[in-house]
Amino acid sequence: MFQKILIANRGEIAVRILRACKMLGIKTVAVHSVIDESLMHVRFADESVCIGPNRAADSYLNVASILSAAELTGCDALHPGVGFLSENAKFAKMVNGHGIKFIGPDPLHLSEMGDKILAKKKMMEYGVPVVKGSDGDVQSVDAAKRIAEEIGYPVLFKAASGGGGKGMKVAESISEIEDAFRLAKSEARVNFGDDTIYMERYLKNPRHIEIQIIADSFGNVVHLGERDCSIQRNHQKLIEESPCTALSPDQRQKIGEIAVRAVEKIGYVGVGTLEFLFEDGEFFFMEMNTRLQVEHGVSEELTGIDIVSEQIRIAAGERLSFGQSDIRFSGHVMEFRINAEDSETFLPSPGRIEELFFPGGNGIRVDSHIYSEYVIPPFYDSLIAKLMVRADSRQECLSKARCALDELVIDGISTTAELYKKLLRNTDMIRGDVSIHWLEDDWKNYDT
Repeated sequence: MFQKILIANRGEIAVRILRACKMLGIKTVAVHSVIDESLMHVRFADESVCIGPNRAADSYLNVASILSAAELTGCDALHPGVGFLSENAKFAKMVNGHGIKFIGPDPLHLSEMGDKILAKKKMMEYGVPVVKGSDGDVQSVDAAKRIAEEIGYPVLFKAASGGGGKGMKVAESISEIEDAFRLAKSEARVNFGDDTIYMERYLKNPRHIEIQIIADSFGNVVHLGERDCSIQRNHQKLIEESPCTALSPDQRQKIGEIAVRAVEKIGYVGVGTLEFLFEDGEFFFMEMNTRLQVEHGVSEELTGIDIVSEQIRIAAGERLSFGQSDIRFSGHVMEFRINAEDSETFLPSPGRIEELFFPGGNGIRVDSHIYSEYVIPPFYDSLIAKLMVRADSRQECLSKARCALDELVIDGISTTAELYKKLLRNTDMIRGDVSIHWLEDDWKNYDT
């Protein structure tokens, strides 16, 4: 097992990783920007190192500073968390090259699955269903028009190196192709340094369903069920739950088996998530996230398995401590991402937290890094807490979530908690009758 792990991230995920390390008896090193010196994981870690100024590009994306911190503190492993450098194949290769274990998949798999075009081709080879689209990158407006005629409108342009909804544009007809093409390439270039884009048929009302997998270096692969991530805005997830209300037991079993087979054929090692669109009873592969997911806690609460600890053990060369037949799915779980944003405009709301109270009780979990008088900086992602609720049934889970959101107090800033209180009174939400477009297009049109 590792002796000391550097946590190359910040916020709630850094706290979560630190807790797993402590449970495993592993010493920790926190890295932080200047403004983050008072973060909770920095206070709790055995050691801390400032790696640069406030801007992420100068600190949490500063590879030289992070590697120097790991070497100076004698770390034998590095956990990248989520976001930032967590799916950067070059960074992972450099970490391993310095004799420090990158806690994540092999750089080759980071590279292959990070290229959305290549990932899609590989999944097709392994029998995973995909959305009809271009065979590869789309290099011109004329080519885009030809492909759109073949697969049918509407079409979706996507960045090959993308994620988080950046570089995605929809064209409803031929008259919109040119603008969508150029905007998608521009966004891809600005956000990822790569303007390669591809096309897919745009599904009208799909759900976003993902399968959590864990694989060790001995060929053992398991899945921890699905998470429904359909409540989202601008392709950013806001609410996740499991199990999905739209799946039958047979569909649930089938997609789990498909995900496991694909991961086995890839030879993947570590934790990861296969993401699908689900419409009219069919699954379509979108992408594979080769890292820990923000919403991993949903699967932890549903199964009782500590995903982060398993991830660390696997990186240390250990076998999975359980098999597929050992996994028990119990009850219903929902997660609400509490973002420092206005619940109507979604504009960021940085500032000082004047008063803070987290809900509690049976089946309530809050993962967070904030505290009273903490000042939320304007430089990073707006996620400040994750409220997870578990109950025996979905209706009980909804009731418990309403109570928990009513108890939650975060004064001094605006948060998305106010939006969730409204959503939980909506009849579509109560029925579980939603899609990835529901939050932006439909929910305000119905009585609540």
